[in-house]
Amino acid sequence: MGEGYSAVMDVLYRIAMWVAGVALLVMVAVIPVGIFARYVMNSALSWPEPIAILCMVTFTFIGAAVSYRAGSHIAVSMVTDRLGEGARRFCAILADIMLMAISLFILWYGTTLCYELWEQPVAEFPLLSAGENYLPLPIGSAITLLFILEKICRGPQNQRSVVMPGSTS
Repeated sequence: MGEGYSAVMDVLYRIAMWVAGVALLVMVAVIPVGIFARYVMNSALSWPEPIAILCMVTFTFIGAAVSYRAGSHIAVSMVTDRLGEGARRFCAILADIMLMAISLFILWYGTTLCYELWEQPVAEFPLLSAGENYLPLPIGSAITLLFILEKICRGPQNQRSVVMPGSTS
């Protein structure tokens, strides 16, 4: 697994970052619309809440993959910081294996959930089915799995040197 895989992961990383960022932005914009309509206009809208939930699920699962690759996810390193280099490396590999297991679990059961709910309509937002609303679960976990494989084979992305396009190195 070499430079080509990491280049593809760089593109996927940027796309995932934009998707998570736009989802967060849309959620932040939609919630006040729902509040304004309900409490100021005294006419509750049905669509802001399902859109906000979809955006929250999207930026949670896609954003988690992004933060994992960037090495900016939540990590309590109080114990591992006090370990020797070998034990620290073992704990990092163990954490990656555990995250891989969790990601595989979410991928499998998220895909099953989407499949089971694919035809179920959402009354408040009929443009998407319930299964389509949960697509960020398997998509985000699949992206996380790709990033885990990259980290195991090539090392953490945030510790590799960046080669700019067009540079000679």
